[in-house]
Amino acid sequence: MIYFHLLLESFRFALSALRANLLRTILSLLGVTVGIFSIITVFTLVDSLEKNIKDSLNFLGDDVIRIEKFPWIFGDDYPWWKYVNRPKAQFSEYQFLKENSAKASAVTIFAERRGVTVKHESNSLSGAIISGIAYQHKDVFEIPIETGRYFGLQEIEKGANVTIIGGEVANTLFPMSDPIGQEVKLRGLKFKVIGVMELQGASITNAPSADDYCYVPYNAFFKMFSGRGNWGVESVIALKGYAEDEGLKNLEGEITGLLRQKRGLRPREDTNFAINRPEAIADFLDSIFGVISLAGWVIGSFSILVGGFGIANIMFVSVKERTNIIGIQKSLGAKRSFILYQFLFEAVFLSVLGGLFGLFLVYLLSFISLGSLELTLSLGNVLLGIIVSVIVGTVSGIVPAGMAAKLDPVIAIRA
Repeated sequence: MIYFHLLLESFRFALSALRANLLRTILSLLGVTVGIFSIITVFTLVDSLEKNIKDSLNFLGDDVIRIEKFPWIFGDDYPWWKYVNRPKAQFSEYQFLKENSAKASAVTIFAERRGVTVKHESNSLSGAIISGIAYQHKDVFEIPIETGRYFGLQEIEKGANVTIIGGEVANTLFPMSDPIGQEVKLRGLKFKVIGVMELQGASITNAPSADDYCYVPYNAFFKMFSGRGNWGVESVIALKGYAEDEGLKNLEGEITGLLRQKRGLRPREDTNFAINRPEAIADFLDSIFGVISLAGWVIGSFSILVGGFGIANIMFVSVKERTNIIGIQKSLGAKRSFILYQFLFEAVFLSVLGGLFGLFLVYLLSFISLGSLELTLSLGNVLLGIIVSVIVGTVSGIVPAGMAAKLDPVIAIRA
């Protein structure tokens, strides 16, 4: 009950301070407002940017290991000549891993060619991505089919001229009709559309999305890209691990052993393939965003410091103006703790008030259009802003509250 009374008294005194000296109080709280606004804005930007970038990298898969010639991340020593001379992934290696891997839930092989023109009658789209895939590709990577169906096993094995197209491809080539069952031209060959994927939209990283893809069977892909002018086309083997394999360490060890065996490498010979995982890029991004968040703390801390001085100034003035009231309260039996908490709660209330206004400004900022970047003020950042405000109010008000609690009642009444 006493704490409720303390809160009520502190709230009443804080409101009276706001009404009596509105301009002074607002200017003093401005530091807390700007500080919370700076910190939470940076965190909101970082969180939204990180989510957008990671969502745009969903095409890399989750719990997936990719076998390629080049590693995604290089160290200081970059022996590029070793990577260039490495052999390409072969279809026979894919079949070998598929038959012998016990740690993989699904295995696929795929190859891509970018910048291809797709046509349907008088409509065309340049810059499309043609990807030849195996049957289990849907079990390794997400293929969000909206209408139609996925490839049949016989269509994959025979290399049938069928395709699944992205949302942007469908909207461009078939603006007024249903693409399912119609034909498109890829590299001069006719392909029947059997499926259309959901429209994903653009991302801030401009990373490839399903919108620009045309999936075809793996064997059909190499009907189009098997000549001398297609030396840049390389296949990638991808394996999906099990959830209980933490860090996919068991799968990575198994793949290394099986593929070295398949390629006939001796124990002392270097591994001539790279094992890449999306987690490596995610860890790299986390380190970058961690530095940005730290910079946000540093920038906001200066404003928070100024805001703390402002709160302390208000409380020192409040103690001086209410010295007579403090003396009366003490003469009526109020304890030191009552006076201490009364002023301390008032300081916290004023600080939280400034912090809430800063959060409100961040909320308004989230409505500003930033292209493909969508700002979202998360509950975690709201709670962080309130917690920081409470801490600032507590630190700023502890000294003035202590001074008020130590006042002699007789001297205070005379003031």
